[in-house]
Amino acid sequence: MSSNHAAVPYYFVPGPSRWPLLGGASLLLTMIGASAWVNDVSWGPYLNLAGIAGILLVLYFWFGDAIGESEKGLYSERIDHSFRWSMSWFIFSEVMFFGAFFGALFYARSISMPWLGDLDHKLIWPDFSAHWGNTGPAGTVQDFVTMTPFWIPTINTALLLLSGVTLTISHHALRAGHRSVTALFLFATIALGAVFMGFQVYEYVHAYSELNLKLTSGIYGATFFMLTGFHGFHVTMGAIMLSVILYRVLKGHFTPEHHFGFEGAAWYWHFVDVVWLGLYVVVYWL
Repeated sequence: MSSNHAAVPYYFVPGPSRWPLLGGASLLLTMIGASAWVNDVSWGPYLNLAGIAGILLVLYFWFGDAIGESEKGLYSERIDHSFRWSMSWFIFSEVMFFGAFFGALFYARSISMPWLGDLDHKLIWPDFSAHWGNTGPAGTVQDFVTMTPFWIPTINTALLLLSGVTLTISHHALRAGHRSVTALFLFATIALGAVFMGFQVYEYVHAYSELNLKLTSGIYGATFFMLTGFHGFHVTMGAIMLSVILYRVLKGHFTPEHHFGFEGAAWYWHFVDVVWLGLYVVVYWL
């Protein structure tokens, strides 16, 4: 939101947009490519990367349209309220998204695993030990080493918690009208997110090459990579959003009174922080 919207008396309705359709198509290509990739289909990686490139292009142009409308003074206070509700429902949908994966982990770990290890199943798999992180009762999964919280996950936790602090400082500086301080701490937030992702990439390489832990490593590998992978994707998207906000801060688009673009991105980043805390405890410690 820019400072130009306050006096606009009407509710601005944008014209038809092609971006939702192109965004949905890009997401579909991304997921088809990812599914093909994990099943060793040769064209899978290329389709996945093409879909990601499409998503980034759609975000670039879609964000540009919204920023342009805001800076032209087309957004009223009612639009501001609409954006707040929209962002709130979007984050709620993300809560449900991660809730599904946490639910799958809970079911596999606390219900299915003890069930497979009960007396009835001992007749079928007498050597099976029902502990979390095993190779399964049928012996079809290669041996692997489970993940521990030391040290990369713990360092990443500290990085994300610190990024929440720097983002809050940046927000308070914006509300106080200190643009340079706002930009400095916002850049620090983005940098911390980038370092987080760098450590996660290193962790994945370590898991695949040294621990033999892969997406195909039974239910443990599937839930680990799905939870941490989708969280890493959200961190990446959050960093992109904050980078756009940093650009807008440097361009002077926000005022202390009107800056929901900043606030919406901050809400999303804090949500990502909270999800990681739950993930850190449930995946790495328990």
